[in-house]
Amino acid sequence: MIRLWQWVTYPFIQTKLLLPSTFAALRHPNYRLWFFGQTVSMMGTWMQNVAQGWLVYELTGSKFALGAISFIGTVPSLALMLPAGALSDRLPRHKVLMVTQSVMMVLAFILAFLAATGLLQVWHIGVLAFLLGVATSFDAPSRQALAVDMVEDRRDLMNAIALNSAIFNMARIIGPAIGGLVLALFGAAWCFFLNGVSFLAVIIALSRMKIPDVVQTSRGTKMLAQIAEGLNYVKDNRIVLVMISILAVSSLFGFSYYVLLPAFAVDVLHVGETGLGGLNAATGIGALLGSLIVASMGASHRKGMFISLGTLGLPITLLLFARTQSYTFALLWLALTGLSFMIQNSIMNTVIQAMVPDGLRGRVMAVYTFTFFGTAPLGALWAGTMAQALGPANAIAIGAVITLVFAVIVLVAVPALRRVET
Repeated sequence: MIRLWQWVTYPFIQTKLLLPSTFAALRHPNYRLWFFGQTVSMMGTWMQNVAQGWLVYELTGSKFALGAISFIGTVPSLALMLPAGALSDRLPRHKVLMVTQSVMMVLAFILAFLAATGLLQVWHIGVLAFLLGVATSFDAPSRQALAVDMVEDRRDLMNAIALNSAIFNMARIIGPAIGGLVLALFGAAWCFFLNGVSFLAVIIALSRMKIPDVVQTSRGTKMLAQIAEGLNYVKDNRIVLVMISILAVSSLFGFSYYVLLPAFAVDVLHVGETGLGGLNAATGIGALLGSLIVASMGASHRKGMFISLGTLGLPITLLLFARTQSYTFALLWLALTGLSFMIQNSIMNTVIQAMVPDGLRGRVMAVYTFTFFGTAPLGALWAGTMAQALGPANAIAIGAVITLVFAVIVLVAVPALRRVET
């Protein structure tokens, strides 16, 4: 496995000085290992997401169940994300990730075993989703903040953060497409099993990184005091607070459309497993393009303008998606939705990380990640309830309208956001 890994990454090691600015962070060996390992792992994760949503809807026929399972999987973030952020400043982040990624791998294999043996029930999915949510709560803050540890030259930090989003979205293109095919041809168990195997890529990459075991804060300081310090930084920095508020509303009412995609695919578009994979892949294509746009920006002085465009583009394209019954147009609107969300999210992420002191990075990014993951369970539950009562199309449309109204209010009330730079 390790020899194969060296063979795959060798051409990039040899040409590291010839990389275009869009991929500047790949000059750094630690980040290069992370890039390839995390890409493979995230593809497996998206395969599992597609199979799990389809399986829940197949077992229950309930739109509410889709939202409920997503709620169960993300609700641990409400209690654990902020302490996990403090932990990421107290312990070596790459070692924290070694543990969390290993736990996620084991959970995927358990899910595969239950599905393959025909023992899998909805409550099993709920329990495993909850445990995965616990692991993710500790994984996400360290993963967000690890870029600063992997990139020796701080001039490439912004590029590394943007490429982290590109990793997510490259996987989102390939993973759901493969997941839909594997699900249709071999069943959900193989999606779960391949996800478990994919974690080996990132575990091997982390084990081969040469990162000093540096911690940012003293373990003697009380964790509650450290959490409060991170929260106070966010509260006192108006631009950071506004950007996190935008993320909260976008996640709660806008991006919650994702949990309804299986129902939308069946009830509105009348497409099967492969069609569902295509919908996920379309969002990923748009989001990947958005990530690469951000990675190419470098020292651009128009970050505030791009944040504004993404913040408005997300609800507008999502509203158009909710109102279409054409699979072709659904793919187009989802691609633009992914593009808008990723431009908004990636630039806000890079701006915040550039502003935050190193010693607070894990905690502030925990607040940022908590906002996304913490509002996601509420959004999933809200979306599932609305879809059960009004149908998936109307539920998505209502969420898009709420998101759009909030975006307009914020952009008018806080003109400094439109001019924000790093």
